[in-house]
Amino acid sequence: MGDKAINSFEVEAKELLAIMEDSLLQLENNPGDSDLINAIFRSAHTIKGTGGVFGFDNIVEFTHVVENVLDKVRSGDVDVDSELIALLLSCTDQMSVLVQIAVDGDEELDDSVRENGESLHAQLNGYMDGTDSASLSKEIVDSIATAEDIMVADHWHISIRYDKEVLQNGMDPISFLRYLDRLGEIISVTILHDDLPDLADTNAELCYLGYEVNFYGEVDKAQIESVFEFVVEMCHLHITPPKEKIDMYIEMLDQLPDEEMKLGEILVATGAVTQHELDDALREQSELNEDVIQEKLGEVLVKEHIVHQETVDAALEKQAQVAERIKSQNRVLRVDAEKLDKLINLVGELVIAGASSNLLAHHLGDERLLESMSTMARLVEEIRDSALYLRMVQIGETFNRFQRVVRDVSKELGKNIKLEINGAETELDKTVVEKIGDPLMHLVRNSMDHGIESAEERKAAGKPEQGILKLNAYHDSGSIVIEVIDDGRGLSREKILDKAREKGISFDENISDHDVYRMIFEAGLSTAKEVTNLSGRGVGMDVVKRNIEALRGNVDVTSEIGKGTTVSIRLPLTLAIIDGFLVGVGESSYVIPLDLIHECIELNQEEQKEVATQSYINLRGEVLPFLRLREFFKDNAKEKSRENIVVVQFGNQKAGFVVDELLGEFQTVIKPMSKILQKLQGISGATILGSGDVAVILDVPTLVQRATHLADPSHKVGKAGDDAPVLH
Repeated sequence: MGDKAINSFEVEAKELLAIMEDSLLQLENNPGDSDLINAIFRSAHTIKGTGGVFGFDNIVEFTHVVENVLDKVRSGDVDVDSELIALLLSCTDQMSVLVQIAVDGDEELDDSVRENGESLHAQLNGYMDGTDSASLSKEIVDSIATAEDIMVADHWHISIRYDKEVLQNGMDPISFLRYLDRLGEIISVTILHDDLPDLADTNAELCYLGYEVNFYGEVDKAQIESVFEFVVEMCHLHITPPKEKIDMYIEMLDQLPDEEMKLGEILVATGAVTQHELDDALREQSELNEDVIQEKLGEVLVKEHIVHQETVDAALEKQAQVAERIKSQNRVLRVDAEKLDKLINLVGELVIAGASSNLLAHHLGDERLLESMSTMARLVEEIRDSALYLRMVQIGETFNRFQRVVRDVSKELGKNIKLEINGAETELDKTVVEKIGDPLMHLVRNSMDHGIESAEERKAAGKPEQGILKLNAYHDSGSIVIEVIDDGRGLSREKILDKAREKGISFDENISDHDVYRMIFEAGLSTAKEVTNLSGRGVGMDVVKRNIEALRGNVDVTSEIGKGTTVSIRLPLTLAIIDGFLVGVGESSYVIPLDLIHECIELNQEEQKEVATQSYINLRGEVLPFLRLREFFKDNAKEKSRENIVVVQFGNQKAGFVVDELLGEFQTVIKPMSKILQKLQGISGATILGSGDVAVILDVPTLVQRATHLADPSHKVGKAGDDAPVLH
C-alpha cells in the first residue's frame, strides 16, 4: 500500500475514534439512545474493515472483540453503565495506539501495549459469557406464526401461496419443499387451508393450500429463491431472513461503494432483497389506488415481511451518508497545511508589495495610476481576507477533547463535575487552535482540582452536589475570548498573599483583589493544601501565561469567594495579517491593531499643556489614563507642535496613547521579532512599510496596563518609561 493510502487510513481512523469517544461520553448520560449505539458500532466496524484491507491484523483482532460487545449492547443483551463506558473508552485508547503502531510500520507490539490489550480483551469477554445463542426448535408448530414472531425468529421464514392453476401447469408444490430440505433443515411446516372450499365444490386439479415454512440453513436469500425458480411466476413467495442476518446485511451495507443508489438497489446489492421481490414490491406500490396515500418502498417490503425494519433503516442511513459524503466532497477539499502556510506568506508579501506600489503611485501623482492602485488594493484586501479565512477553524473540536478529560479526572478526584460548552462554533486561526490546547488543559485541570469542591463540601455550602465547569468562546473587538469558568470555592485573597510572602514576592499591602488574583500566574506560587498528580507544585499557571503571551494574547482572572472563578484568555484571531492603524512618534512609526482603536482625538494647545503635566485626562466626563509613547520608548527626536491621542480599548479597560501623527489605516503583515527583542515590553511584533522601513506593532494589553498603573495616584514612579525599551 502506498503512503498516501495509509495516511488516509490514519486520518479516517482518528476521525472515527473521535466519533466513538464523543458518542460514548454522550451515551453515558443517555444509555438508551440507539443512534449513539449505532454510531459507535459503525465506527468500530469501519476501523476493523479498513484495517483488514491494509492487513493490520492487530487492529482487526482487537476491534473484533470490541465489536462483539457492542453488538450485544445494540441487541439489548448488555446494559450500558459507567463501568462499560469506562471499559469502551479504554478500548478506544488501545485502538488509537494500535492504529499509530500500524501506521508507523511496526509489526511487533510492545509488552505494555500487548498486556493492556490482553487485559481489555479479558474484560470484554466478561460481557460475552452466559449469552449462548438460542437453540433451534425442532418441533412442528400447529398454529400460524404472527408477524412479530416472523420478524424476530432465528431462522428463515418462507411464506408460499401457490396460484390455483399450479397443478394444471404440471407443478408439484410438495416437490419444492423436498428440494428445499436438501439445502438445510425444515424445522416446521404449517399448512394454510383458508381457501379450501366445501368438498362438493372442490376441484381436484386446483391447488387451494398455502404453506408457512420455518427453515434453517447456511444459505442466502437468492439460494432459497432459486429453489422455487420454476414456479416463482405461479406463486406469491415471501422470504424473511433470520434476525441474526440483520448484522450481516448491515455489514455488507458498510462495504458498498460510496455511489448514489436507490433504496431497492442497495437492498438487492446486500442480498437482503432479491430482484424478484423488489419487482413485486414496486409493482404493488405502483398499483395502489390514486386515492390511497402511496406507501414508501421500505414500508411495503417490511409490511410483506420481506426484510426487517432495521435493515431498511440501515439502508436509508447508508443512502443519506453517501449523499452527504458526495455533497461534502463537492464542497470540501483537504489541503496540506504547509501549502496553506505558503499561500499566506505569499499573500503577506503581496500586501507589502501593494503598499510599496501605492506609495509610488501617490508620489507620481498620476490619477489613472492612483485609480488603478485603488482597485488593486481592494482586490488584494479581498484576497488577504479569503486566504486568512482558509485557516480559520472552529474551536469546538478542541473543546470536545475535554469531555473525556473532565470525565476521567472527576472520577480520579472523586468529584461530580459536569462540563458545559458554549461558543463551539467560534472560529480562529488554525495555528492559534493548535497552540491553545495545552494552556487550556492546565486551566481545566486546575479548576477541577483547586476550584470545584467535593460533593460533601458543596452540599454543606448549600450548593448542588454536581459542580459545573464551563468552556466558553466568543468574538470581541477583533479578538477571541476563551473563558474557563467554575462554580467552585473561588480564590482566597489571604491564602494567595500568605503564599506570596512565603515565596518572597513583594507587593503593596493595599493591592487590589484583581492584582492579587493575577499572582496565581507567578512561578512557584500555589495555594493547594497538598500536592496531587494534577496540581499543587506551583508549576503550570506561569507556563499558561507564558504560552498565551507567546500567541500575542493576554490572560486574566476574576473570582468571588464561594461563587467560583473565571479565567479569561484573549487571543488575536490570526497571527499572520491584521488591519492596523499607523501612527508616528518622532521619526519612528508604530502600528496599533485597528480593532482595538475606539477613537482618535486631536489635542489643542490647552489640552497639550494638561497632558504634559499628568497621566490622565477628562474625556467627556470619563477619566482616561494615557501613555506618552515618546517617553515610554525614550524617543529623543524633536517634538512636533501638535499631538494626538489614540483611544484604545482592551476588554473592559480603556487608555490613550499620545502620538505625534495619525498616518491612517494600514494592512499589516506581522513579522516575528528576533529572540533578542522578544523580551521588550510593549512590542508584539514588527512589519515592513511600503517604503521599506520597519514599523513596530504595539502590544496593546501591556501598554494599557502600564497606562492604568501610571494613572493610579498610589503609584509612585520617578520617571515614566524607566523600564521601557529604547528604539532608534
